[in-house]
Amino acid sequence: MKSMTGYGRGECAQDGFKLTVELSSVNRKQAEVSVTLPRELDMLETQIRDVVNRSVARGRVNVRVSLHAAEGRLSARKHINHALAKDYATELAKLAKSLKLDGGITLDQVLRAPGVFHTDEELAETEDLWPAVEKSLSQGLAALLKMREREGAHLARDLAARIAVLQAAVAKVQKQAPVTAENYRQNLLERIKSAGLENIAPDDERLLKEIVLFADRSDISEELTRLQSHFQQFADCCKAKEPVGRTLDFLAQEMNREINTIGSKASDAVISREVVTLKAELEKFREQAMNVE
Repeated sequence: MKSMTGYGRGECAQDGFKLTVELSSVNRKQAEVSVTLPRELDMLETQIRDVVNRSVARGRVNVRVSLHAAEGRLSARKHINHALAKDYATELAKLAKSLKLDGGITLDQVLRAPGVFHTDEELAETEDLWPAVEKSLSQGLAALLKMREREGAHLARDLAARIAVLQAAVAKVQKQAPVTAENYRQNLLERIKSAGLENIAPDDERLLKEIVLFADRSDISEELTRLQSHFQQFADCCKAKEPVGRTLDFLAQEMNREINTIGSKASDAVISREVVTLKAELEKFREQAMNVE
């Protein structure tokens, strides 16, 4: 079981450049990857998404890639395209002469021309830098997944504690359920006596029929069996290696359905109190399950 929140960072140096990849993830119902890249590496976005999507099944993952010239890199002459600068100077001089403009062509004007001056990052070839990006991404992704696993272990313990409370409440309901019909019978006989109808015998057919109908309407054995099945499915989720967040969401919905049905069927004070406990604890379980991948 893994959490959907985490952080990881990776670095790699190559050909005088340093690549840094930072990943952070937060809760989302579906998998979502957001990638922020330097302009020079825009073409790598799809490859980065593919790598992340292979490891993350749920949650929003933000990936930020930074590209820097390594400290001490001396390659200033490579930043200027001399041939292109000469061509620009020649053409600008011809243009100034044809337009009869005063003043010569300045160095600043030539350097501002497209393609003449490049930064270290701009000189880097995107395809050549992919191995460094991939290595940094793998390091950061491994750290992210490790943090998600650590937090997932804490979530698993908390969810197991919630299930234990639910199981204890269900056990009380199961113990009380068989005596509900008898309690109803006693209450019905008392109401009959209070109404002055003393001549109705305890084994009167009409009385027995009413008790049978009540027992049928208030039977919660099916709901209790389903709840026990859901508890077992949770135990299976704790042992699973694959993502279980969506399964836990589904189990929470189904348990809520069974608990609501028990609450609507049961006409018993003890069961009603336990239903309140079940609903309160299930809400805590549901909120926590929303953090699971």
